[in-house]
Amino acid sequence: MAYFLCFLLRLILLIFLFVSAPPKFTRTPVDQTGVSGGVASFICQATGDPRPKIVWNKKGKKVSNQRFEVIEFDDGSGSVLRIQPLRTPRDEAIYECVASNSVGEISVSTRLTVLRGKIFLNITNLIHRAESVMLL
Repeated sequence: MAYFLCFLLRLILLIFLFVSAPPKFTRTPVDQTGVSGGVASFICQATGDPRPKIVWNKKGKKVSNQRFEVIEFDDGSGSVLRIQPLRTPRDEAIYECVASNSVGEISVSTRLTVLRGKIFLNITNLIHRAESVMLL
């Protein structure tokens, strides 16, 4: 009887492993540079069976702040992390998208760089001036 139970449990485990699939990313977030006061959005999407749950982390901890909004896709396959308004240097960090289900867990990291508004505008003005001089 014990042998039969052991065999049955192994068979069930094998069936579970063949039917289930670990998470696999279909879209991953890309590094971004934003301006203080602006908006940054990161997209992450994964497949798997059962459907993976997506969680966003900042510096290893789940994001939780009024300026951080996680918008889940209607079909549950992914989400968007939206940060608004951006603050420097507070929001500059490595962000991580973690996809997990009962079969496994994967993660991907992305970097957010936030420029101070005045510096960005001064650089933009210098570029426009240089372009004007080149046109003359």
